[in-house]
Amino acid sequence: MNDDKLIEVLSRIADSLERVAPPTNRRNDLDAADAFVWHANDQWLEPVPAVNRVEIELLKGIEHQQRILLDNTERFAAGLPANNALLWGARGTGKSSLVKAVHAEVRAKGGDRLALVEIHREDIPSLPVLLSLLKTSERQSIVFCDDLSFDGDDASYKSLKAVLEGGIEGRPANVIFYATSNRRHLMPRDMMENERSTAINPSEAVEEKVSLSDRFGLWLGFHNCDQSTYLEMIGGYIEFHGLTISEKEWRAEAIEWSATRGSRSGRVAWQFIQDLAGRLRQPLK
Repeated sequence: MNDDKLIEVLSRIADSLERVAPPTNRRNDLDAADAFVWHANDQWLEPVPAVNRVEIELLKGIEHQQRILLDNTERFAAGLPANNALLWGARGTGKSSLVKAVHAEVRAKGGDRLALVEIHREDIPSLPVLLSLLKTSERQSIVFCDDLSFDGDDASYKSLKAVLEGGIEGRPANVIFYATSNRRHLMPRDMMENERSTAINPSEAVEEKVSLSDRFGLWLGFHNCDQSTYLEMIGGYIEFHGLTISEKEWRAEAIEWSATRGSRSGRVAWQFIQDLAGRLRQPLK
């Protein structure tokens, strides 16, 4: 075997060993960024240098929810008592956008030690490990789970319930939990009914499921918006991004856009703006 062939074989072996080798232990630095993503398998908080968020003033039609969540978050950032929050309702209505926008707004107003930590739905059983890391920090942290729900025989909701209020240690004083969901009670109706039909005491079985939502002190409902609010959202985006198009033209196109999708929401409005900016050959900020 010549030298070139030997080097090629050795390189493939090295690449293979690197792929199967256990991951390098990463050091969790809670001062490395203002936002993190929790990776349960590695027990690692990955810093997020730039959060994908919408400016809070562009979130239209949810002013009431915005005031409540902002006030709750400001109190938490100041070290005062605050509630866990469940943002529930229709898809695309601004639930997760509001959480990220409120985090940015509170930081801009002086709560610069407030961190946002995203945990994926499938990693909920690792919440106790995550909280044990966060409680050692001097920072206040919002643990955020987007699109939270439970199905079938999934028992991880018990881990969440214990962490929110019922655990022996309780929730750390410097941590709060925000979640978004399409379900007000986080469980599908058929799952609750199945519990009712098979339990010795049906009412207690259903109460066990519903009580998970009760662990959230704030319940904020989100619903599809009317046409005027939908158009106000789009007008705000056009002004913010400086798109050059007449109001008469974009209003007609926006109404047609929502009609083809069968709904009006913040997500539909943003999708229209992306399409409009692309057709106008104009970049978004």
